[in-house]
Amino acid sequence: MDSTSPASTEDLLATMHKYWGYEQFRPLQREAMESVLEDRDSVVVMPTGGGKSLCYQVPALCKPGVAVIASPLISLMKDQVDALTACGIRAACINSTVTPAERRSIAADIRSGDTKLVYLAPERLLSDRTLDFLSSVDVSFFAIDESHCISEWGHDFRPEYRMMRMLKDRFPGVGIHAYTATATQRVRSDIAQQLGLVNPEMLVGSFDRPNLVYRIQRRKDRFAQIQEIVSRHANESGIVYCIRRTDVESIAQQLNDVGIKALPYHAGLSDEERQKHQEDFIQERADVVVATVAFGMGIDKSNVRYVVHAGMPKSLESYQQESGRAGRDGLEAECVLLYSSGDLVTWKRMLGDLPDTAQQAAFHSLEALDHFCIGTECRHKMLVSYFGQDLGEAECEACDVCLGTVDLVEDGLILGQKILSCIVRTGERFGADHNAKVLCGSRDKRVLELGHDELSTYGLLQDQSIRAVRTWIEQLAGQRFLAKTGEFNVLKITESGRQLLRGEVTPKLTKPDGDAEDKPKRKRKGDDWEGVDRGLFESLRSLRREKAEEAGIPAYIVFGDSSLREMARHRPSTIESFRLIKGVGDKKCQDYGEAFTKHIANYCQAEGVEVDALETEVIAAPRREAPKNQSPKLKDAFTLFAKGKTVDEVAAIIERANSTVQGYLEQFIKEQKIDDPTAWVTGETARRIEAAIEECGLRALRPVYEHLGEEVTYEEIRIVVACLQNRESP
Repeated sequence: MDSTSPASTEDLLATMHKYWGYEQFRPLQREAMESVLEDRDSVVVMPTGGGKSLCYQVPALCKPGVAVIASPLISLMKDQVDALTACGIRAACINSTVTPAERRSIAADIRSGDTKLVYLAPERLLSDRTLDFLSSVDVSFFAIDESHCISEWGHDFRPEYRMMRMLKDRFPGVGIHAYTATATQRVRSDIAQQLGLVNPEMLVGSFDRPNLVYRIQRRKDRFAQIQEIVSRHANESGIVYCIRRTDVESIAQQLNDVGIKALPYHAGLSDEERQKHQEDFIQERADVVVATVAFGMGIDKSNVRYVVHAGMPKSLESYQQESGRAGRDGLEAECVLLYSSGDLVTWKRMLGDLPDTAQQAAFHSLEALDHFCIGTECRHKMLVSYFGQDLGEAECEACDVCLGTVDLVEDGLILGQKILSCIVRTGERFGADHNAKVLCGSRDKRVLELGHDELSTYGLLQDQSIRAVRTWIEQLAGQRFLAKTGEFNVLKITESGRQLLRGEVTPKLTKPDGDAEDKPKRKRKGDDWEGVDRGLFESLRSLRREKAEEAGIPAYIVFGDSSLREMARHRPSTIESFRLIKGVGDKKCQDYGEAFTKHIANYCQAEGVEVDALETEVIAAPRREAPKNQSPKLKDAFTLFAKGKTVDEVAAIIERANSTVQGYLEQFIKEQKIDDPTAWVTGETARRIEAAIEECGLRALRPVYEHLGEEVTYEEIRIVVACLQNRESP
């Protein structure tokens, strides 16, 4: 690429393919990268595992100067730098473990332009010494990772993050980009305001993680439940989260007692012990870590196959982040939360000393998580709904509710009618607690003073606990049979509730604590093992571990599980075919290609398995679409495309780069199911591209481009591909 000319979308793709081995953008990556290229401030919210780091790493290689990344933890910085180095990229981190001589060497490499990314903790970044140094070099942009820490409305507020507002004053012409996996609308706005961002691009991806299977289990025999989950995932990496240190120690010991190597991790251990346990987990010398919630913030291990919460975490944001440490490679993973009503009381007591504003926010999120646990709606829908998104009506096939493993009461209609009848009898003037007391026949002073012990519904559910009835009321509200109104959450019957009273609809209500029965686990559809030789996959895992030990880096940095599965599916035996595997860039192909292809060939020969079973098909569409990008510019572009405007015309009208608008067009084609490209590509060119695709397949765009003598553009190829995919989709 000519360093004097601005980078393009093709440069981004070429860079991503060269270093990381990826040929396509994931959702919102293109827009996020182009914001960096165009020096437009941005707030980027992507789910864990959604390719967030690439949003600043790729454009850092396409812009002159050094990208400065603020990151909160030393171990996370080291992981990122190790991963970049393994891809052949010069990157560095400056922290307390770096010697003065190493700092001088890093500074020299930054001045010379050799180092393209440097990671620092916020407090070090904002020191006078660092700011003076950065003022003397060419800073391409600032990236603020874990940016939800800036907002006091976030679940992990860190006051030192707010000081980063001075970056905009000190470096007024340099773009600032905030990245997080967890942020409500309120938190996103606060991030932009606190950083002083100028007209930032707000890019919000789907909060959904469709590869994660969410399950809520009533906690009965905690260790037996944990052991069953861990045993189902034998030889796979997993994390068990606990609220208390004592629980961490006892569960880790119990797992070891039954022959499962488990390591404890909590603040009561020495720094050396925590570091060793983390490294043993990362290097796959142990499969399970039992930890307090502090564990996982500082690692980027991509192949965690399950996360278990032995108790309810403190907020829905925390749950999203902690469960999100599973399945970062995009492959299937399981998230199980063992729920007990006592956890809510425990957390309220622990959060009781917070200042009023912080306590209000904490209690709101805690209660949202409690509703998530007791709810009978799709877990994926409930989770993304909290963050202001909608997944539509289709079943997710990836949670206990949609998989049919939730224990429901058999007489949900009658139970629901009893509860709603009581709310009607009390005049729709009270909240859940009072109505539950009436239904349970409580001798509470207020119940008696109001004469509610004389109502026909008094004691209708006297064989149930008040907690169980409150749970059912919350479930009825969650299913819109009841509405909570006013400051005190007074319950009102909705139109759906009146239909329930008439027997026209039936609610889903779960069995209370202690009554639930164990059901067989129904597996979700579409797990990514089709065509994978399991024996070869396990053999490649061993080779990966060996290479990681030799290099002194985490095993998942050598290759992720998704790359190993693709190798075990396609079984490449040559360097050329190995380079086609997703996740294999030039440097990794050079470093590991010979060893891995030889290993694959030897395995296939010994097992009588065919080698080089490479596909030449278009990659299948995802299981379900993510919510539409909420950008107003995108909506404007869609309206203009529907009127027949070209990319150039739309770019001029909405004041966006052509490359960005090109991405909008491809999204428009896919969402509108357009299968004729001739509105944007001439008929002759479209026919030539289709013929080339027929000849070359679609493992990559470059063979099609070269087959056509480089006489068509990548944009034209992508438009035709999008239309072809619409023709092939049902």
